[in-house]
Amino acid sequence: MTLGFTEDHDQFRRSLKTFVEREVTPNVLEWEREGQVPRSFFKKLGDLGFLGIRLGEEYGGSGLDFWYTTVMVQELMQCGSVGVPVAAMAHAEFATRIIERAGSDELKKEFLGPAVAGDIIGALGVTEPGAGSDVAAIRTKAVRDGDDYIINGSKTFITNGTIADFITTAVRTGGAGHGGMSLIVVPADTKGLTRKRLQKIGTHSSDTAELFYEDCRVPARYLLGPENGGFKPLMQGFEGERLVLSVIACAQMRLMFEAARQHGHDRKIFGQSVLDFQVWQHRLADVITNIEAAEALMYRGIDLYVRGEPCNAEISMSKLFATETALTVARECAQIHGGMSHMEECGMARLYRDSLAFTIGAGTSEVLRTIIAGDMGLSRRRGAS
Repeated sequence: MTLGFTEDHDQFRRSLKTFVEREVTPNVLEWEREGQVPRSFFKKLGDLGFLGIRLGEEYGGSGLDFWYTTVMVQELMQCGSVGVPVAAMAHAEFATRIIERAGSDELKKEFLGPAVAGDIIGALGVTEPGAGSDVAAIRTKAVRDGDDYIINGSKTFITNGTIADFITTAVRTGGAGHGGMSLIVVPADTKGLTRKRLQKIGTHSSDTAELFYEDCRVPARYLLGPENGGFKPLMQGFEGERLVLSVIACAQMRLMFEAARQHGHDRKIFGQSVLDFQVWQHRLADVITNIEAAEALMYRGIDLYVRGEPCNAEISMSKLFATETALTVARECAQIHGGMSHMEECGMARLYRDSLAFTIGAGTSEVLRTIIAGDMGLSRRRGAS
């Protein structure tokens, strides 16, 4: 299914494929052990022009569409480590594009150029211990004090949190609810900001952190857009974020299916290959059918998104179905590997455990079902996010 892919996309894919084969895949196991991708990874991506795909040309970007982001995610996933595209997208899609949407010309010049070049790394700080999918419930507070804001609070589950040079941070500057939310870019060297790396059961090559803001004084010029106007630009980014996770999940499922098919042919039991047994032919037939269905939903969402059509429900369906399906695919493909599916040196094992967080990030499956229900007229409650 090609849809919006052109020869230019194919050429872009070939360039990324070469980069991943030479610079990423040979280093994945080391990055998994280190718990992060190195700064050199971002710099090499920047040097090749891969970090500003959707950013404006005036900031060093390419101004291209989401089909290029799709290609980038699909090719980065070929390394077999979900944390690699997660780290890259947290920087290139989430932390920086929100600055382009809502930031002043001064802020865009200060942060976007170096970010596109890979000289600085970004993170998006939204989730808190008591506020995840319910973004409007954040409590981290920013109080205006002259030419500065003083920030107090905490964030958790922040991708690139300990390696980032800046955190695009959601804060409360007004009353309760979405109307009192603002966005402020917080440099990582700000006094009073401390960071703690979290230990996860999966996506090991992606750094995830808890952040603590204690009387952090940040210049007021680092505010994105008007005070109390942060909710809308933040929500505008969720569609792209959910599509990214859909693409990651679909690419991961393809990897797991291919690994299961190869192992099923190679592994002998009772004198014949595992895939000579009809039960496994049928189980993997169901797997590939579900993958095709997930990809069809994904490409439908991307097509609408690129054309600028309303697609909140379709993107929510794509993310919901792809990430939930990935759990089933992971279980089936791990089962055919037997005991090796629980050994860290086995690629299937890493893909298996990396699938577990998909249904939580960028909106839980339960929240996505609420969005779909509202948009499809199943509920009186509309506009949930």
